[in-house]
Amino acid sequence: MASYYNENTIVYLNGKYVKASEAKVDLYGQTLHYGLGVFEGIRSYRTVDGNTKIFKAWEHYDRLRKSAEALNMPYSWHDVDLINATYEVLQRNNLQDAYIRPLVYGPANMSFNLNAESHIVIEVWEMGKFLGDKLLRVMVSPFQRPNPAGFKIEAKACGHYVNSILASQDAKAKGYDEALLTDMNGFIAEGPGANMFYEKDGKLYTPALGNILPGITRATIIELCKELHIAVEEKQSTIEDLKQADSAFFCGTAAEVIGWESIDETKFPLDWNKSLGKVLQQAYKDRVTEQDLAHERLDGGKGLKSREAIAGR
Repeated sequence: MASYYNENTIVYLNGKYVKASEAKVDLYGQTLHYGLGVFEGIRSYRTVDGNTKIFKAWEHYDRLRKSAEALNMPYSWHDVDLINATYEVLQRNNLQDAYIRPLVYGPANMSFNLNAESHIVIEVWEMGKFLGDKLLRVMVSPFQRPNPAGFKIEAKACGHYVNSILASQDAKAKGYDEALLTDMNGFIAEGPGANMFYEKDGKLYTPALGNILPGITRATIIELCKELHIAVEEKQSTIEDLKQADSAFFCGTAAEVIGWESIDETKFPLDWNKSLGKVLQQAYKDRVTEQDLAHERLDGGKGLKSREAIAGR
């Protein structure tokens, strides 16, 4: 099993910096028993200037608050304080390139009644790309995303990830690298822990909001598309639409941007290195490490390079 901490690892727990090995949670907690908790997945990077930068810190902590509010969990923290605490945890653990996991969890409560308080922990550890570096063999999962009428689908809630784990484990047991889930109407939704895009005839498509988690990396990719003049459309798409696509990729904080080799046994015809996904993979890497800002300074403020320049075309 992966080792996320050692005897020297420090976490932020309810306003204090404590050793992870000495931190305690209540075994009668509502989150542990019922999954009523919320979390974020965030990354920090060593930038080209040698600094430590948490990518989209404000957006992530804003979503953490909104997720807690959606689940009726008391939330008393301010974004600026949590961001400062996160930088402190990174420094105390001597980490720059790191994965960051803030978790808001409930106190002891065996009932379904509202809690009067919540607890928070911020953990950091080294982690490679969640889905690796090689192109993925993806399988259409028999599992579907939950009906939005039954869950607060926009919340990054602990309990929602039982669905993700089941779908991902099922795909891997069948010899694939990852799963693709549909929504309750059979339209493409997302991966177990990442949003998705596909390319057709020089244009990108991604599932519309409503049945998916509004991913912060997804929003970043859409921002980059606008800067690079790449056409992108949010729409409902079928599996058949996907199987006729030229290329496809997942994107998420943990996975970053990772291309697909195939969906089920249908291989995508476009060479990944010539795809829009590859362009965005590089542009995303440049953005999170602030390489694009360095380019802008060198180019006299001209901004992000064109998609052709990034792709070497």
